[in-house]
Amino acid sequence: MSTSTVIVRRSLPDFADLPGSPLLQRIYAGRGIRSAEELDLRLALLPSPATLKGITEAVSLLETALRQRWRITIVADLDADGATSCALATRALRALGAAEVNYVVPNRFVHGYGLTPEIVAVAAGEQPNLLITVDNGMSSTEGVKTAHALGIRVLITDHHLPGATLPEADALVNPNQPGDTFPGKQLAGVGVIFYVLSALRSRLRESGWFAERGLPDPNMAQFLDLVAVGTVADVVPLAQINRVLVDQGLRRIREGRCVPGIAALFTVAGRSMARATAGDVGFQLGPRLNAAGRLADMSLSIECLLCDDPARALQLAQELNRLNGERRVIETDMKVQALESLDRLPLDDHELPFGLCLFDPGWHQGVVGILAGRIRERVHRPVIAFAPDNSDGLLRGSARSVPGLHIRDVLAAMDVRQPDLIARFGGHAAAAGLSLLPAHLPAFQAAFDAEVRSQLRAEDLNGNLWSDGALESAEISLETADELREAGPWGQGFLEPLFDGVFEVISHRVMKEQHLKLSLRSPGAKPALEAVAFNQVGDFTPGTARLRVAYKLDVNEWRGERRLQLMVAHLEPAV
Repeated sequence: MSTSTVIVRRSLPDFADLPGSPLLQRIYAGRGIRSAEELDLRLALLPSPATLKGITEAVSLLETALRQRWRITIVADLDADGATSCALATRALRALGAAEVNYVVPNRFVHGYGLTPEIVAVAAGEQPNLLITVDNGMSSTEGVKTAHALGIRVLITDHHLPGATLPEADALVNPNQPGDTFPGKQLAGVGVIFYVLSALRSRLRESGWFAERGLPDPNMAQFLDLVAVGTVADVVPLAQINRVLVDQGLRRIREGRCVPGIAALFTVAGRSMARATAGDVGFQLGPRLNAAGRLADMSLSIECLLCDDPARALQLAQELNRLNGERRVIETDMKVQALESLDRLPLDDHELPFGLCLFDPGWHQGVVGILAGRIRERVHRPVIAFAPDNSDGLLRGSARSVPGLHIRDVLAAMDVRQPDLIARFGGHAAAAGLSLLPAHLPAFQAAFDAEVRSQLRAEDLNGNLWSDGALESAEISLETADELREAGPWGQGFLEPLFDGVFEVISHRVMKEQHLKLSLRSPGAKPALEAVAFNQVGDFTPGTARLRVAYKLDVNEWRGERRLQLMVAHLEPAV
């Protein structure tokens, strides 16, 4: 099996009116920025919650819950967005004066996803008056019916795309529901619940709630550390609203004004909180928070984020770190199996299915999402990885897409054509989840490939690396690396700057059998540059004199010394 990665330089419109250095102007223009206003990340510029459909009903329901001292139970989801959403909702409602707030989180191996009848039955044990979903609920029609049959009211807050039928909740807030005019369609689940509770705080302030009870009027900005972590970890596009939320949250983290659990996660990850970036959150904190939901109990991550005792928070973070190490071992083994299966096929990448479905009866359903993403990176096409669910006999699949293909819409189109093929599905543009009967897998594989072929061309299946062009030798510096770090936050839809160029190879060595440490020299420059290429040993031939490299600028800090480092995304022999 061969793969194709192509370095493509961005075409740049005029960027003379943008702020910053010429390099930053070029980078911003390549990401579609057209004015300085789009780079303004002040909190005051966030849009009002008023245009969120259902916000009035939601706030009224919550105000009633507080005034009548209802028992409230948060129904969380199984990932970092769900954990941060749950922690934020719990902390904020308590700060706003709620009498009793608890939470439940499904076990993916027992209760399934979202507000299922099974998790409603668990929540009912707390005798709640109100259930609030965070980062889930848009497909929970049966769960809402079950709650109502038990006399429990339901508020759904979610960001996932709705199906044909909306659940009949007492209130529903989701910027992606039909008829919603809120401009921030890219909000993560934690962003949605932040907006809902911010609107509640305003209502309570106007009604004299805090003065009546002698309660402090909480500043909702104190919860932005959780918003930043959940938004980045969920890999939603960093459009301007999300950039504001993430930037403000990161500022609080750097200043040490974050919950002890976040500080503890930075400690176990070995990252500097004072120099925290969105990359640190996405690649270090997110996987550790997600590991609990994939392998054990997501409440471990939620408790870490709710804990106010730094010592206890560190213990919880260490356990999350251990689970993440276990997850990496499982994932590596599954990836090896998947790639060996592909290599045994008498195909090259031009003959692989456009839409690739993989299944192994020994795979762990908590890790198939990561596996699908890793295989997609290798074969440059949408991938669905399936694992068996022994609780109900179904296959659980996790899908990861490529730019230009809305994976949830693909599944919806398939469901229209063959209504009995998929048991259940949901998700958004880049990722989705589904379940189906094992007997339906061959038909599903064929239908998925056909639907992807109807929407993508063969040339869409190249692994394009979008480069911001070459850097002059003088620009490859610590100063430039610091400038780019400060110019973020970077992330999905607002990608961290990537450059390319041809370098002379001075030396190389292999680290841990799969990573490369390189010493490179830019033509015409004297000092050698330190470069690291993770998982790319097989792409380098010893003795190669010149390489074309796609790279990011990074700063390697060790014992007080700061050195420039190139983080290599792709390398190939220079012609």
